[in-house]
Amino acid sequence: MGFDEGWISILMDCVSTVSYSVILNGSVGDIFHPSRGLRQGDPISPYLFLICGEGLSSLLRQQSSGIGYKIARGAPSVSHLFFADDSVIFGEASTRGASVLRDVLTDYEL
Repeated sequence: MGFDEGWISILMDCVSTVSYSVILNGSVGDIFHPSRGLRQGDPISPYLFLICGEGLSSLLRQQSSGIGYKIARGAPSVSHLFFADDSVIFGEASTRGASVLRDVLTDYEL
């Protein structure tokens, strides 16, 4: 998506340097690090979802066939819906539709 390497580094530091400790009877235990994921309720999570979701949204909008659903003749095609931290992608239930979606997700992964 064209983000500066410095910006990417700052974001990665925010999500990869998570550590926990437990306070038990007023004593702080040793620090430990989770093996993966963001903390639930992490304040940066909605922003990361928006940034990443915008990239995927753009790729889905660029795809003209195999992805999307028209609710009525003349209505605009709806290819995806994002809400909170959920995503729904609409497409053809066919080998071609699956191939198109796979190609979009492969581009998104890059």
